[in-house]
Amino acid sequence: MDARSIIATLRRREVPSSAELHWFAQGLADRSVSDAQAGAFAMAVCMGGLGPQGRADLTIAMRDSGDVLGWDVDGPVIDKHSTGGVGDCVSLVLAPALAECGAYVPMISGRGLGHTGGTLDKLEAIPGVTTHIGQGRLAQILKDTGSAIVGATSQIAPADKRLYAVRDVTATVDSLDLITASILSKKLAASPDALVLDVKVGSGAFMKTLDDARKLAQALTETANTAGCRTSAVITDMSQPLAPALGNALEVAEVMKVLTGGHEAPLADIAAELGGVLMADAGLCATADEGRTRIAQVIRDGRAAERFGRMMAAVGGPVHFVDSWARFLPEANVIQEVPAPQDGYISAIDGEALGLAVVALGGGRQIESDEIDPAVGLSGILRLGEKVSKGAPLAVIHAGREEAAQQAAAAVLGAVTLSERPVTQPPHIHERIGA
Repeated sequence: MDARSIIATLRRREVPSSAELHWFAQGLADRSVSDAQAGAFAMAVCMGGLGPQGRADLTIAMRDSGDVLGWDVDGPVIDKHSTGGVGDCVSLVLAPALAECGAYVPMISGRGLGHTGGTLDKLEAIPGVTTHIGQGRLAQILKDTGSAIVGATSQIAPADKRLYAVRDVTATVDSLDLITASILSKKLAASPDALVLDVKVGSGAFMKTLDDARKLAQALTETANTAGCRTSAVITDMSQPLAPALGNALEVAEVMKVLTGGHEAPLADIAAELGGVLMADAGLCATADEGRTRIAQVIRDGRAAERFGRMMAAVGGPVHFVDSWARFLPEANVIQEVPAPQDGYISAIDGEALGLAVVALGGGRQIESDEIDPAVGLSGILRLGEKVSKGAPLAVIHAGREEAAQQAAAAVLGAVTLSERPVTQPPHIHERIGA
């Protein structure tokens, strides 16, 4: 086999065989396939597509290009993935809740991408926490605490890491086949027995319309199930930030309010929905609704918080973080409100614009080497439909410098639309797509 013949097959709008796609994935991983050939492959897939079976073959090939993890535990291994949004810190609530319900959750997560925050960056806002964990240590943490949220090693789906970098500079990111293979090759490398996909839709998500979100959810579930992992998806709303705060330490604070205060927040609601689906698919309960009730209960009664504390201690965080979390989280130098310019109702929120405002504050990366300031961001963000009086705060800015705070204030004012009449709150959950 050779790269040229495989690319030629794609150029003819034909789908390479499973063996050819495995060969190409290994070539990406060991660099016997050149950058030019990788770019041509990505463009050919983007233009012609692979179809359901070809998409599954590429996913499995990319998964098998590196390490595929195995676990020695006495319960089901399950996982969750979000397609990304603003204020989305569900993983930090869900992982310990699932562990408390008898599951094992080795969650391999990522860093901030574009306008969306990264789970690893949020965790590292907690002093001492490290998300760079070797496989042996990860296996021990999983046995001891039931859950761990860590970064991927260089040996997890290396073909995807190579192809993703090429896609980023060749305008081929926007391909359903390549998006699906990229997401699932890393998730399936953790060998879960069941997987749930949180597919976001709305102004703060990558998928802006329900139709696009549904297509992605169907492609992901179909591919993962073909690859042998029982998988469902839930399409959830991102027409406004999920948590009322954006920024790493500020989102951790919202997580702790939910875990230690039993808040009936959208964050807890979506965590319970995703967890219920996962528990049913993994055989830990009879129905998703039963699982949802159990997840909600361990969040309300504080057991998930206790489990979260054990998780953090295992990866270097403060032993008593849960008991006094507020004193451990960093605070910004400049904190100021953004006053509403007029009376009205919150009728629209541009979540992507808010996310980019946080990146500009230093809460995300403009380039890969940028250092993140964990303290900066936005808090107290009003929700759709809320009434606000002129001069009352639309949000609170946390910045390192006064000038940066002023720029963020302008961004917030541009991102929030006020109307004279009330609007209806969108549902947190749009639909489930079953295994």
